[in-house]
Amino acid sequence: MIIKKIVIFEVEGGSDKWINGLRKDTMPIVRAFENLGWVCEILYFRDEWKDEIYEYTKANFSGFISRINPGNLPNGEDLYFETLRKLSEIGIVAISHPDEMLTLGAKDILIKLKNTGFAAKDTFGYESVTDFRNRFPFSLAQKQRVLKQNRGSTGVGIWKVEIYNDTKPFENEPLPLDTLVQCTEAQDNHKEIHTLDDFMKLCEKYMVENNSMLIDMPYLERISEGELRLLLIGDKPMAVIHKKPSISVDAFSATMFSGAKYTIFQPEVYPDLIRFFEANAPQIINYAKLKSYPILWTADFILDFDEQQKDKYVLSEINCSCVGIPEKLLGEFEISFARAVIERIESNFAFKIK
Repeated sequence: MIIKKIVIFEVEGGSDKWINGLRKDTMPIVRAFENLGWVCEILYFRDEWKDEIYEYTKANFSGFISRINPGNLPNGEDLYFETLRKLSEIGIVAISHPDEMLTLGAKDILIKLKNTGFAAKDTFGYESVTDFRNRFPFSLAQKQRVLKQNRGSTGVGIWKVEIYNDTKPFENEPLPLDTLVQCTEAQDNHKEIHTLDDFMKLCEKYMVENNSMLIDMPYLERISEGELRLLLIGDKPMAVIHKKPSISVDAFSATMFSGAKYTIFQPEVYPDLIRFFEANAPQIINYAKLKSYPILWTADFILDFDEQQKDKYVLSEINCSCVGIPEKLLGEFEISFARAVIERIESNFAFKIK
């Protein structure tokens, strides 16, 4: 028998909290479950409480909803994800599972999808400092690039990199390491001037300290027209959020922190984007090697031109760690979300019975 109770995990603190200490969309989600006949509780996660949280969740709930931005966890995500995995292994339905967060939320999903219709073909991943040193000076010599840390949020560690002066392209030669480069960070559009060598050393520090990789993709000039975020429940687009960068010179970031303007549209306003996504979406699951789509997630796209100078959509990132529900959508969206969660729990239960 299914226990009609679900728990939401939150964390204390963070810029995503309202005056009640919760995310603004948390209580609407709680009420949506209650309106559907389920009990929904909220627990705050702390590392020192992980065992108690595990035992309490195991005894009382059929599923959990993670509403924690991993960057808000004071000691990192390791113990939190360990707890979520343990709960999932005993049959508590995960929304979302750590594997989904890590696989889809990491920027290297762009590498996995580079041979599909989603990602730019000249996207590279650097898994070692040697790879980075060998390839990036050549890559940057050809055109402006965007360099991304594999994990992160709100634009931190995402850099637009370009030659600072009027140096002509080096064609088939790598840039000399003493070349001055202008680096603009997506978090707030601030600019820094470095030699290529010094900038690469800053990036290498991230690679070494985090045992992680960097993603190198072309800078797409049509970001000035805005980034298009698909807000999804499962495989169904629920809204398109147009994120227009600020009008400041050379601004390329579409994060709210950088001053971008967000406008929400119904999916039918962007029929070409929806058709493109629906035709190609199964490739995300196949290449990410996941069993199903996350319940609540987003996919961000930037416009580019194809060889016939027609519009095409290039994936810039995916997120399913802690997707915010815009206030404008609250009222109906969380009901659809709660229904999808309940259906996932019921189907999981039915599968076990069989």
